[in-house]
Amino acid sequence: MAEVQTRTVERDEAGMRVDRWFKTHFPGLGFGHLQKLLRSGQIRVDGGRVQASTRLAAGQQVRVPPLQAGDTVKSRPAAAGRTAEDLAAAILHEDDQVIVFNKPPGLAVQGGSGVTRHVDAMLEAFTDRHGRRPKLVHRLDRDTSGVLVVARTRTAAAFLGNAFKERETRKIYWALVAGVPRPPQGRISTFLRKEEGPIGDRVRIAQHGERGTEHAVSNYVVADQAGQKLAWLVMRPITGRTHQLRAHAAHIGHPIVGDAKYFNIENWELPGGIQNRLHLHARRIVIPHPSGGKLDVVAPMPPHMRQSWSVLAFDDRTGEMAEESL
Repeated sequence: MAEVQTRTVERDEAGMRVDRWFKTHFPGLGFGHLQKLLRSGQIRVDGGRVQASTRLAAGQQVRVPPLQAGDTVKSRPAAAGRTAEDLAAAILHEDDQVIVFNKPPGLAVQGGSGVTRHVDAMLEAFTDRHGRRPKLVHRLDRDTSGVLVVARTRTAAAFLGNAFKERETRKIYWALVAGVPRPPQGRISTFLRKEEGPIGDRVRIAQHGERGTEHAVSNYVVADQAGQKLAWLVMRPITGRTHQLRAHAAHIGHPIVGDAKYFNIENWELPGGIQNRLHLHARRIVIPHPSGGKLDVVAPMPPHMRQSWSVLAFDDRTGEMAEESL
């Protein structure tokens, strides 16, 4: 495609996001390239600039700039582009101040030793036309899925960062653990200390006053159980320490299923139909919005956890009711 085209939005495309419209019509166009075309104003709708999240209306005219041959073929984009595109598809909420993603398990939030693909690098593709690159304001472990909040501006980043620091947020996690905790509802309060190990950095329960420790508090409630073998925990971290929920679950004798670092029960057999992957999901966050009011976002579970919930006949409504007690 070597010249500018103008295409009309069809009736059945009404309400479609601009990025989804281009993915439909030009499957080979990488997400990062699309963002550059939008930022530079080469893509326009009815003569005006638009963003990837702009919703189209039937009859609107889309200006499509000259594209390279590879952008128009029906093939998957390169790995980095595909991941950024997948991240865009995982947007749960987006406005001019905040983006909330449903981070997939296995994707690191930041770079590190041997980590080349991570959310922080992919945020470059979400730079707006003013050159503002979104900023991380909190973290999730690499294998933990769920709600990840990102600020679009420096002002929003400062506001949200302070909300996390002052514990003005309400974070809810769903986890599948070995055994059934007693009592069925409780509070875990310990001191944690980071240390290096053969399988990477981890934390351990430490004594008060020990050098380098941080106080960590988590609340939990048993939402449901499968006999005495497994339990569904709804967890709320009051503090925000590294690996806090994972270490706390192991500390009370009920480690999270699939946790390669903290699962500490010997000769424990994984039930059939359940994958040996970390079963910890950041399901919900309630946080003050920089423009006022509250932002309340819920993230669907990843496929491996959805499969486990189906095998165990757990009902999401049970967890939703349990959340209210935290």
